[in-house]
Amino acid sequence: MSADPGDEMFDVAAVEAGAWAPGPYGASDRLGTYNEVTPEKTASALGLLDPERPVRTFGLGETLFNGFPAFGSRRYEQRLVVSGYEPTAPFDGEVAGARPGGANRLSYHEERVHTSYNLGTKVNGLHHCGVGAMFYGGRRGPDLARTWGTTDLDTPSWGPPLCTRGLLLDLVALKVDRGESDAIVDVQGAPVLADDYRVTVEDLTAAAGRQSLPDLEPGDAVLLRTGWNRLIRLDPRRYLHGNPGPYLRESRWLARFRPALVGADTWAFEVVAEAVRGANVSPCHQELFMRFGIRIAEGLRLDELVDAGVDRFVLCHSPLRAEGATASSSPPMALANVS
Repeated sequence: MSADPGDEMFDVAAVEAGAWAPGPYGASDRLGTYNEVTPEKTASALGLLDPERPVRTFGLGETLFNGFPAFGSRRYEQRLVVSGYEPTAPFDGEVAGARPGGANRLSYHEERVHTSYNLGTKVNGLHHCGVGAMFYGGRRGPDLARTWGTTDLDTPSWGPPLCTRGLLLDLVALKVDRGESDAIVDVQGAPVLADDYRVTVEDLTAAAGRQSLPDLEPGDAVLLRTGWNRLIRLDPRRYLHGNPGPYLRESRWLARFRPALVGADTWAFEVVAEAVRGANVSPCHQELFMRFGIRIAEGLRLDELVDAGVDRFVLCHSPLRAEGATASSSPPMALANVS
């Protein structure tokens, strides 16, 4: 692993013609690096937990709300349905019936939700991004696309729920400790990586060293904390306009370890600054999905882990099993011993 992976852009025409097909796990593969999460890997991950000490669970999902900042035309809209009573005005939800049901006078609440599975906290599937009509494993967009969703690589095909070792690289703490004021900004009293800060390989290795993390291994879930999610409610326009994160060199460096997934607390895993990416759009997504078979988790809530002093844990994820879906909006969870 000594050769520097570099930032050179891949040959777009060659990839679109099939240069990355079949993928690293064979022509018919649907799992990508989830193949690395064997029963033995899961057993090893569970060995992180000491049964003689308290175990705490951490939800890694952001709270969704109407108007949650989202890329493009994605949106989250929830309306309440009530039955069995008249709600107090003003109420713009749905009243299914004002009278309670049956002799036992049943009343209830439920909701109607319009959303994209690729919004808020999510894990993206291997066919979320492609190059032209070419997608993971040589699959072609016209063969995948149907009105109701995709014919292959959807969330029900991801195999059993994921249970593996998770490692968190706290890039905010690294920069604060080093006093690198050019890399961080203050957001209402809390340090956050600067709007278009590029996370480097050197940052990743330094963060791992600062935290005395074990070496990355195949099948791990590697999560990057930038603090950027603090802007979701405080400044949603800025949240979507900028995005600190890695670029091609860093994505390729991470891919060498064959992680099950990589993720961050940003809306896009990779840096979006035009000064870094030029005319390219999300090339790290293309490489991670198509070339390496690595899924990407975005919009993760990592602050509770950091506040609890946890940077290695058991990560579990059971995807929302929706036929044809390209991403899962069910968030991962973490388990770790606490004092």
